Amino acid sequence: MPTRRWLWRCSAALAALAMAGAPALGADKVGVSVLPFVSSSPLFIAVEKGYFAKEGLEIDLKFFAAAQPVAVAVTSGDADFGVTATTAGFFNLAGKGTIKIVCAQSREEPGWAFNAYVASNQAYAAGLTSLDKLPGHSFGISQVGSSHHYMIGRLAEKRGFTLDKLQLNPLQSIPNMIAAIRGNQIDATILPAQYANDLAAKGEIKILGWVDKETPWQLGAVFTSPKMIAEKRGIVEKFVKGWVAAAADYDTQFQKRDAKGERQFGPDADALIAIIEKHTKIKPEIVKVSLPYIDPQGRLLVGDLYEQVRWYKANKLIDQDIEAKNIMDLSFVKGHLDVPK
Repeated sequence: MPTRRWLWRCSAALAALAMAGAPALGADKVGVSVLPFVSSSPLFIAVEKGYFAKEGLEIDLKFFAAAQPVAVAVTSGDADFGVTATTAGFFNLAGKGTIKIVCAQSREEPGWAFNAYVASNQAYAAGLTSLDKLPGHSFGISQVGSSHHYMIGRLAEKRGFTLDKLQLNPLQSIPNMIAAIRGNQIDATILPAQYANDLAAKGEIKILGWVDKETPWQLGAVFTSPKMIAEKRGIVEKFVKGWVAAAADYDTQFQKRDAKGERQFGPDADALIAIIEKHTKIKPEIVKVSLPYIDPQGRLLVGDLYEQVRWYKANKLIDQDIEAKNIMDLSFVKGHLDVPK
């Protein structure tokens, strides 16, 4: 349980941040579609600490329960920016020229656990105690072509089995996946750490492993429409600047390690955790053990996005004429990583 002193400190910090985050008169109103996940923490930090307001932006957050609607909202014009994991649907939309990646969200970096492979208690008791035992079991994903589909597909490649050895169950949203695994309606699934850690601590599921240890990848991206880039480039630049400022804060407070490799929290970590709790509705103690790796400069692992396009093409989930180089605008951030020659 959080202490009274901790709650007082966080309340005071949030009150101060609310003042800092108030948009200026005449600010440009910007809609952002997003999932309420800790992987989007820089967005929430930038809103609450006033980094967007400082750039003259007023942010309207639009929350969804799955990644695909986040991308569709930008395509339809219901949102100016999107922040979420890349999916087959995302790449198909990007291939049609309706959305374009401008910087990184989070990635599965070795040593920074974020997504967990989990088993239901019933399946675990019946013998599903390791990842090698997944073939022959039912496996929940959010949607066909989703990030969950991709992650289990890459695991299957690594472990030497094909996806037809699993009974894939598209459940449409994370809440549905959680309900199914808790109710023993599926044998296994992949859940973000904020849910996996909480459910495991309550004894409602079993954790089998972590994606960062099996198949590290560029999990998510910040994106907008080509129209925004062409007609309102200044707003895109301001948005990326606010994101990167918050990502740098996140890095300072959450991503330092001691000589033994243990995560060290900075002096202002509690205030940022309170912000993340506000937007994700996740308890502080769960937030602390669920924070993914986020590049402090917003840099993409570009080569991995090429690999994602390859996998989705190979599995006939995206159009064969999609080229990874055409779905990114790398001009808003310097120093992107692993850029193909």
